[in-house]
Amino acid sequence: MIHEPRRAESHGAGGADAGRRFGDGGLNLKPSGRQHVSESLEGGSPVGEVSVADAVFSCRDVSVFYGDKQALKSVTIDVARRQVLAAIGPSGCGKSTFLRCLNRMNDTIPGARVTGTITLDGRDIYSKRQDVAQLRARIGMVFQKPNPFPKSIYDNVAYGPRIHRLARTRADLDDIVFTSLQRAGLWDEVKDRLSSLAIGLSGGQQQRLCIARALAVQPEVILMDEPCSALDPIATAHVEDLIEQLRASYAIVIVTHSMQQAARVSQRTAYFYMGQLIEVGDTDRVFTNPQHRLTEDYITGRFG
Repeated sequence: MIHEPRRAESHGAGGADAGRRFGDGGLNLKPSGRQHVSESLEGGSPVGEVSVADAVFSCRDVSVFYGDKQALKSVTIDVARRQVLAAIGPSGCGKSTFLRCLNRMNDTIPGARVTGTITLDGRDIYSKRQDVAQLRARIGMVFQKPNPFPKSIYDNVAYGPRIHRLARTRADLDDIVFTSLQRAGLWDEVKDRLSSLAIGLSGGQQQRLCIARALAVQPEVILMDEPCSALDPIATAHVEDLIEQLRASYAIVIVTHSMQQAARVSQRTAYFYMGQLIEVGDTDRVFTNPQHRLTEDYITGRFG
C-alpha cells in the first residue's frame, strides 16, 4: 500500500471541468465566401503553417511504404511543445501511419519503409545510432482500445520505470506510481485497490491507467491513437479534461475521427487525405475558415 505523500491538493480529470461542453467546438458547418487554393493533390504542398517556433518534432518529406503501396506521401509538419496537434481525416488517409512514424512503430511491420527526415529535439530518430527502446521511453503511446497488462494496477504503472531503471528504491517507485496515477486523474479511484487486477477497472479507467503507464516513464511527447473511440461520453470527458491538463507539460499528438473532439482539445489541426497532408494550422482557423476545398468538404460532411 502506498501512503499518499502530503502535498498540495490537485484536481484530477474528474474535477470541476469534468462536465465537458460537447457542443463548444465552434464548428462552422456552413462556410461561405472563402478563397480556396488548388484542389490538385499531385506534388502539392500542404496549405497552412507547417512550421512552429518551438518544435519538438520536425518532419520533412516523410513517406511511408508498405511493400509496393505508398501509405504516406511527402508529409512536412512540425509538432509544437505544450500543444495538442489533432490529426483528422477519413479512414485510411494516413493519420495513424503518420503517428506510428513518430515512435518508429512502423519498424515492427514487415515490408514497411520510411523515407524523409524526422527529428526529435533536432536529432534524427531514424539514425542508426538511435536506441529505439530509449526513443519509445521518450514518446508515450496510448492506443485506441485500452490495453492494460494482465497485472495489478500498481504493476501496470510500475512496469516502465522498472524496465528503464528509473527508480532506485521501492519508495521512489511508489512515488512514481502515485504521481502518475494522480496526473492521470485516477489516484482517488484506485488508491485502495492497487493490488487488484487492472482488467477489473471500467473502460474509461483502463484508458486513464494506460495514460498513467505512459506518464510513468517521464516522456516528452504523448501519442494518442483514437483514445476515446471505445469510451462512453462520460469517460470521454474525463480523458479530454486530462488531455487539457497534460498539454501544459507535454507535446501531444492525437488521431481522432471526431471533429468535435479535435475542436475541443487541440490547438493545431492537420487534415490528411489519401496519404497526403492537405492542410494544417490553428484549430479555430481550420474549422471556421478552411483554405482548401477538400478540408471544407470533410468538415462540412460532404464526404468522409
